[in-house]
Amino acid sequence: MDTARIGILIVAYNAAATLAQVLDRIPESVRSRVAEVLVFDDHSQDTTYLVGLGYKSIAPDLPLTVVRHDRNLGYGGNQKAGYRWAIEHGLDIVVLLHGDGQYAPECLEDLIGPLERGECDAVLGSRMLTPGAARRGGMPRYKYVGNRILTRLENALVGTNLSEWHSGFRAYRVGALAAIPFEANADGFDFDTEILIQLVESGQRIVEVPIPTYYGDEICYVNGLRYALDVTLDALRYRAHKMGLGSGELAFASDSYEWKEGPFTSHGVLERWLADLPPSRVLELGCGSGELARRMRKLGHRVTGVDARAADGLQDHLDQLVVADLEAGLPEEAAGPFDVVVAADVLEHVARPGALLEQVRGRLAPGGRVLVSVPNFAHWYPRLRVLAGRFDYDRRGILDSGHLRFFTRASFERLVRQHGYAVARRTSVGVPVEVARRGGRLGAGGLARRVGTLDRALVALWPNLFAYQHLFVLVPTADRQPAPR
Repeated sequence: MDTARIGILIVAYNAAATLAQVLDRIPESVRSRVAEVLVFDDHSQDTTYLVGLGYKSIAPDLPLTVVRHDRNLGYGGNQKAGYRWAIEHGLDIVVLLHGDGQYAPECLEDLIGPLERGECDAVLGSRMLTPGAARRGGMPRYKYVGNRILTRLENALVGTNLSEWHSGFRAYRVGALAAIPFEANADGFDFDTEILIQLVESGQRIVEVPIPTYYGDEICYVNGLRYALDVTLDALRYRAHKMGLGSGELAFASDSYEWKEGPFTSHGVLERWLADLPPSRVLELGCGSGELARRMRKLGHRVTGVDARAADGLQDHLDQLVVADLEAGLPEEAAGPFDVVVAADVLEHVARPGALLEQVRGRLAPGGRVLVSVPNFAHWYPRLRVLAGRFDYDRRGILDSGHLRFFTRASFERLVRQHGYAVARRTSVGVPVEVARRGGRLGAGGLARRVGTLDRALVALWPNLFAYQHLFVLVPTADRQPAPR
């Protein structure tokens, strides 16, 4: 990165006794080329702001901007204000430094260098990279053990291999910050964890550099147990969002309809059913990325796809692509007849699924069948959401914000009978534990296998409560059953 505009964000709260020393320790090699040094005083109860102004008056060589917030924004809220400033003022690199002197300004060059060379998008100063350095630097044993345990858990859940998640000495490419929704993060101390998760989710490159450990007389405002709970919940939420559970905002860069790998997922069951059929003329409703179509063609089927948009590369996986909104009904171009119609996670997205099923019935060849998967609204997850009074739509999964209709197994089977179908085959699948591998490392271990085995056993025992999705093979009947009056 040539002639990068570098900023140093010093977050400060009640740092009157240490702020000037921190500013003094900024190396000359950095002072001479830094564009901005920002001291953001988070409504301190001491004279931190006055110390900053005083330093500015005696060090005109340092491009110092001192800001006092009119209320306490919190550790994370203070950073949000600083990063907004960096984005609005066209900085290229911003370094986070603490005003209490816990982190060594002498290491600023080490954090800035990889960003200037274009090697990464974020640099973390790690006290754990050098074996034994953290303890020699005075890190209490309980903090050291807690740091290692939490870091190991976060690495497994998020899919990273960092030596430390809990250092507050870091540097970012400002463009990388602008590309992630950091404004939605917590205002507390777990902001640092959430921003790392967002960088990972958006595919940003993160490197670590060793920094010394220092514990002095600074006052710690972190509630250790609360912090440990918050960061653990953040990592668990991210893993749940990647699996299709929860509101989904932490998995903001993930495709809402990614392929669910594994024999016990809805996609795995559909692929197995299709493999049992001879090469057929298939109509797929709602093709998404085209992964199912690709696998169907590999099995020898000829596939026509209908989707509201042509995703990149979708046409390559189909014999024919028809771009049309199924809400308006089956397009004329998908004329048929078809031996098989596949509606995988589609019928819940249209307002009148019964009408669409009737149209499908008219496009089936003699002996044709319809393969369907639908989410189970009676699953324990939406039940708990409703019971807790927290019903809302999610980004994906059973409560996907695009769902217009909700089904249980009984209500769906009643719907298909009313529109001229019989259920020739049915099965249910549990939570797609296999997708724990998405960006994480839990899916490859024994824990995920055991959880999956238990979940499948519960689905078999009580499908109405534990089935995540129901799957059906439908065949047309001679007569439709009238809807109950």
